[in-house]
Amino acid sequence: MSNKSTHIAILGAGAIGQLIFHQLAPAKQIPYFFVRGESRDEQVLSFCALSGKKSQTIARLVNLTEDKKQCSERSGEDSVYSLAVQTRLLIVCVKAYQVKAALKNLLPQLPTSCHILLLHNGMGPHLEIAPMLSGRGLSLGTTSQGALRTESWSVKQTGEGVTQIGSLSGPSMTPDLKQLLISAIPNIEWCEPILPFLWQKLAINAAINPLTAIENCSNGALAAEKYRQQICDIVEEIVDVALATGVHLDKISLTKRVFNVIGLTRANFSSMHQDVVNQRRTEIDNINGYVVERAKEYGLTAEVNETLLKQVQQLESGYLT
Repeated sequence: MSNKSTHIAILGAGAIGQLIFHQLAPAKQIPYFFVRGESRDEQVLSFCALSGKKSQTIARLVNLTEDKKQCSERSGEDSVYSLAVQTRLLIVCVKAYQVKAALKNLLPQLPTSCHILLLHNGMGPHLEIAPMLSGRGLSLGTTSQGALRTESWSVKQTGEGVTQIGSLSGPSMTPDLKQLLISAIPNIEWCEPILPFLWQKLAINAAINPLTAIENCSNGALAAEKYRQQICDIVEEIVDVALATGVHLDKISLTKRVFNVIGLTRANFSSMHQDVVNQRRTEIDNINGYVVERAKEYGLTAEVNETLLKQVQQLESGYLT
């Protein structure tokens, strides 16, 4: 499967990573996955679009745990080392708490011209990896596209949603790669500065995710009057903390947006709810936890967000070792 035109790699083969792969595949840029411990060179990925149309695509899997000795015993063309140097754009789709560790060993193998795009829930990893970039360009993004992984390599699209991307630091993404993403990903918006949009998404997640996890309920249940003041307080704290970092958010419109999302997704169960139900680590540290850390940094308090942080951490302590 060697192809010298290879431009794009995806780090993380979860539901969103696979969804992005299927959207990029028709562009003939041969996107491939960096994965850990996967021994197969190729994998057939199945995709069910929102329309119900089904398709299959072959993906190249590049084993991040492969050492140089193992590489030398292979053809060389398909090793993590040889493919990394071809990468012009790395789309990182792992969980927020996995970003730093996932990039630690891979980044030195990438050319300094490679652009990094972080696409995950929550905030914080952009600060953690900044010292590791060595001048590489960094963009951040968020997506409300819905995807459900029905099997390890099978994904069903469950919602259209909007994808918002924008440059944060270093050299900007090259025009051809930017145009490729715009052409391939439906409902994509290029947003600069990007941080206000990420704070807005953070507010939505900070209100819906922990409450649905704690209350063991669907998103729509949060429309009940008993949650209204708590949700308003969550948003107010986030608006204050964001302003301290230099990002201005409109409290009234953002609060309305949170309740609008609750209504539009009323039948859905949040990702954090599903993480708790399935006894997985949540992204609470990068959602409400990020708000709390930034508040402390600027001498503010975020008591409501901190309470939710501790409550979800308590839930996790019951099953995480």
